[in-house]
Amino acid sequence: MVGSREGGCQCGSIRYRLIGEPIELSVCHCTECQRQSGSAFGMSLDVRSDEFVLLSGELRDFVRAAESGNRLRCSFCPQCGTRIHHQTTDAVSVLSVKPGTLDDTSWLVPRLHVWTRSRHGWVPVPGDVESFEQEPG
Repeated sequence: MVGSREGGCQCGSIRYRLIGEPIELSVCHCTECQRQSGSAFGMSLDVRSDEFVLLSGELRDFVRAAESGNRLRCSFCPQCGTRIHHQTTDAVSVLSVKPGTLDDTSWLVPRLHVWTRSRHGWVPVPGDVESFEQEPG
């Protein structure tokens, strides 16, 4: 990734910029990500917390338990409800940005599929991508 990438919520109240290189893009098939995304899976673009810059708006948060046992702080636009990112409460140096909120998604290539035990049978996992039935590590 060269330069910075920007994104925001559906209503435009929230705008942000990513600086630096993302750590990893993953696809999560857990039932909570399915519920949050309203789809077959969720995606997370892990970035260093200090490389996420909120340009406009104010995020609201809630905390929930993940299937892995982690606690997640979930941040969203209070106007339209778009999830912008989440963060495990024990790994505050990393944010998991929802990549669908980026203005340009053409450069995104997932490197990892997790919680595939909850994957819908009709969703293929490419053979050249690492996959795990649960959370790796």
